[in-house]
Amino acid sequence: MEFNGLPLHPLIVHVVVVFAPLAGLGGIAYALVPRWRWLLRWPLLASAFVAAVAGVIAVRSGHDLENQRHLQSLPELAVHAHRGGILRWLLVAFLVPAALAAWLLGGPSPLVSGAGGRETRSTALGLAVSVLLVAGAVAVLVSVFMTGDAGARSVWG
Repeated sequence: MEFNGLPLHPLIVHVVVVFAPLAGLGGIAYALVPRWRWLLRWPLLASAFVAAVAGVIAVRSGHDLENQRHLQSLPELAVHAHRGGILRWLLVAFLVPAALAAWLLGGPSPLVSGAGGRETRSTALGLAVSVLLVAGAVAVLVSVFMTGDAGARSVWG
């Protein structure tokens, strides 16, 4: 896969490197700071979606680059590819608690009209979704760091 004559993988990886941490940090803030929920709802969903799509494309383009350049025998690259596969599924799975949180968890709105503010539907369910959101966000943050570190070590040593 190429974009304008350049391999797509190093380009699309930067989308993951930007949007995955944004989604993870946004998810933690969304779960822990109810007064920010009205502001974070759509950015959380958008960043989680962009990160998931970019993660899927990054794995596919990485496999294509590996096959095109005949790099299958490099052990450092195998670690990066394995971690990238895990990250892809974590990003896709993170869409579920992000969407549930956006749908179920509410909070007050600082706007005079109260627009954007909603109450949490169920305390037990809201707590469970918050825990899932934070756990998924931490998993995404750790995985994106470990995958990026393995990729940098495979390229730069």
